Amino acid sequence: MINENLKLVYTLLCDDVRLEMGNKVSLMGVFQNIMVEKLPVSLIKFAVVNHWRGEGNHQTEVRILSPNKSNLVVTSQITPIDLTPGGFTDNVSFFVNVVFSTAGTYWVQTLADEQVLEEFPLVVTDTGTVAGVNTSEQISDTIN
Repeated sequence: MINENLKLVYTLLCDDVRLEMGNKVSLMGVFQNIMVEKLPVSLIKFAVVNHWRGEGNHQTEVRILSPNKSNLVVTSQITPIDLTPGGFTDNVSFFVNVVFSTAGTYWVQTLADEQVLEEFPLVVTDTGTVAGVNTSEQISDTIN
């Protein structure tokens, strides 16, 4: 059963996260898809940022699943969060040297207390695939 005292407000993917003076969080390179020149690709570093609101003690985790959802690409360590009533917190999961071997729609899952609260697509493509599609469309438009 999902705890009603905890709400996932948003999730962002980015290249890096820094904690600045005054407890300000700086996000660098926010993205929603990955486009590379050639696959497979190993991302040296990226982060998943979750913003939580609520109260109580909880265990959170982030997972990335393969396009068919049958293989776990990477998972974060389980992170405890402790929220006072009406509180909020940001949880940052860093991932290092993650390999995306094929193009497709991967799935980013955020869990709290072992329950999936959010799942969203992460599209991974290479420029060869995209260029091939664009070239075909341009040729088709020219013929018509």
